[in-house]
Amino acid sequence: MSLTAVYQRAKSNPRTRRPALLIFAIILVLRSRLISIPKESVQRLLQNARAYRQKLSPEELNEALQQVYVDGPDGSKTLLIPYRDNISRVNVKPTPRSVLAKNAKQFPLIPPTHKPGLDKSFFRQFLAILRIVFPSWTSKEVLILVLHSLFLVARTVLSVGVARLDGRIVRDLVSADGKGFLKGLGLWFAMAIPSTYTNSMIKHLQGKLSLRMRTRLSRYTNDLYLSSFPELRYYRVGLEGGLADVDQYITSDIAAFCDALAGIYGNVMKPSLDLVLFTSQLSRTLGVRGTILLFVNYYITAKILRSVSPAFGRLAAVEARLEGEYRAGMGRVGRESEEVAFYNGGPRERDILWRAYLRLIKHVNSIYKIRIAYEWTEDYVIKYLWSAAGYGLIAIPVLLTRRRRNVGVQATGAGGTESNNEVANRTETYISSRRLLLSLADAGGRLMYAYKDLLELAGLTTRLYTLLSTLHSLPSLPKPKPSESVELSHVDVSVPGFGTETAGPMTLVKDLSLSLKPGEHLMITGSNGVGKTAVARVLAGLWAPRSHGQVMRPIGNKGIFVVPQRSYMVTGSLLDQIIYPHSYPQFVESGRTHEELMEILTAVHLEYLPAREGGWSTRKEWRDVLSGGEKQRMGLARVFYHRPKYAILDECTSAVSSDVEGRMYEHAKSLGITLITISLRPSLMKYHTQLLTIHDDGTGSWSLSKVGTAEERMEIDREIVALEEKLAEVGEWENRVKELTRMLSVQEQ
Repeated sequence: MSLTAVYQRAKSNPRTRRPALLIFAIILVLRSRLISIPKESVQRLLQNARAYRQKLSPEELNEALQQVYVDGPDGSKTLLIPYRDNISRVNVKPTPRSVLAKNAKQFPLIPPTHKPGLDKSFFRQFLAILRIVFPSWTSKEVLILVLHSLFLVARTVLSVGVARLDGRIVRDLVSADGKGFLKGLGLWFAMAIPSTYTNSMIKHLQGKLSLRMRTRLSRYTNDLYLSSFPELRYYRVGLEGGLADVDQYITSDIAAFCDALAGIYGNVMKPSLDLVLFTSQLSRTLGVRGTILLFVNYYITAKILRSVSPAFGRLAAVEARLEGEYRAGMGRVGRESEEVAFYNGGPRERDILWRAYLRLIKHVNSIYKIRIAYEWTEDYVIKYLWSAAGYGLIAIPVLLTRRRRNVGVQATGAGGTESNNEVANRTETYISSRRLLLSLADAGGRLMYAYKDLLELAGLTTRLYTLLSTLHSLPSLPKPKPSESVELSHVDVSVPGFGTETAGPMTLVKDLSLSLKPGEHLMITGSNGVGKTAVARVLAGLWAPRSHGQVMRPIGNKGIFVVPQRSYMVTGSLLDQIIYPHSYPQFVESGRTHEELMEILTAVHLEYLPAREGGWSTRKEWRDVLSGGEKQRMGLARVFYHRPKYAILDECTSAVSSDVEGRMYEHAKSLGITLITISLRPSLMKYHTQLLTIHDDGTGSWSLSKVGTAEERMEIDREIVALEEKLAEVGEWENRVKELTRMLSVQEQ
């Protein structure tokens, strides 16, 4: 039958006009969508299916694991995820900066004294987060939400149908209608199929919705948190934003928020829909009085439960904070396990963790105690009060609104048949109404339970909003003026986020000015804690200069590359340790070879690592595999790989021997890298032309001087070595003096 014939037939029949027209429109939409699918897309899907069925070799899987992702022409990245001897591809599009800037207006900071609750502030925070979760009406999250809603409506409609069918089966049973009873039983089994499928799909779509929302929020938060220069929020959120345990926010709190939101939607929408539909169905049998009393029951129940509800939102927020502190403590022990073991600090760390755990457990136990009275009242009101009210409401049509009839079954003949039918009809009405009331009580109970869940959702919303508002509120760092040289002009080096409104930030170095051209190597020295590394942070752009000072320097990793004392070992292969922060695709695109990497390892005396560890693609926990000296030399290897114009070396050779240290410094200078070294070793002075000394007088004073010619620096170095040798003989001289003194005392006796 053609589409035209379907349309004409639907138009001619008034009873089926609307459903048929709806079906006709759906067919047209589906037909247009199917026709609009290009053949190339179908072929691409078939090719992907064949590629998925084809298993990859271990070498190909290892290559994909090394590559991690593929860059797209639109700026997106396709992640390559090994899965069941194959590669699963996931396309990830980063959040545009324009979207982040637009959303920042929706996340003003909240005062520290804010207490979570169901108020205007909660709804404002909740709507701001929903704009991230549901970015548009055509997103997949909206589609899942619509499907979830349709299945919730379907379950309510099926519940009404089951209640009516239940009453019909009992009516046929009471009236001894065997044929009707069997027919009703068959319909019961038939309705069980869509009912069970609907329940399964509701659970599936709820989990799917939670996962999609978590993915959306995690991507947005990671794009916001792991931002590049000039934001660097991952570095500044703790120091300037004052937010601790960010990992707890991004992992546990986002997951808990999405689970709570997906669950609260079903726990609010479905009971609300049940209340509307079940009340409308019951009003037909309860009459006006029964319907009014039903709404009075709703009102009384809501007032009772609202009056005894604790502040679950604040309790959930405190629990999440204490959970984060305990989790951070466990992570600290795992991260610093070697240092703790050297000090034999296991018992001390155990006491610290146990104290954090007891604070958490004490708070959780207090929540359980608070819930006792609330849940007792809740169960009493919903289970027993609503059941008693249900029996009373069912009796209203029989006792008040309908005239009493003789329901006995003693009569025979036609009158007996009429009496039996009356009993059957009343039984049907009672069973249907009772089932609807039980379902209504269940819906009301879940709706009252949802109030408690809403309070907990308010606490999680406040936690998540605090994270997003803090990240959005961090201003961008000032961009330095591009230059081929490094220049500081009247810069105050101060700790960001430190101090009060009256005292201001703590200044470490005042009015610092220096100029460093390519080839002019600078050494920064001074006592511990005077601000040597702080100067490096200002030069690298991590800290903003104070007092309207100006910073001029080259831009990017090719301009200034910083090597800290504690080298960071990235998760990945041995090759990734050398090229960091570049990725493997960038390494391939640059045209560099493994032979060049071997030359770099030779320059830092690590040429044995590929053979010892099993090759360039070996993946290990390098933080634990490499020694302290090897990690520091790996940091220098990164400098030799990237070849920046300037390299800031912050005590990055303290665990390296003097001879190897000297060779690496000479190699860096031969590559044309200008060195800015922070060290207390006088032996490194010969590799520099300027000396910046930060004085330990508490005033932030400093002095800058020329080191001198190469001959003078070598003479100073020789003098230092001679003095060190003489100082090493002091112990022997003191022992000799004691022997001579003892000999003189014996002679005098």
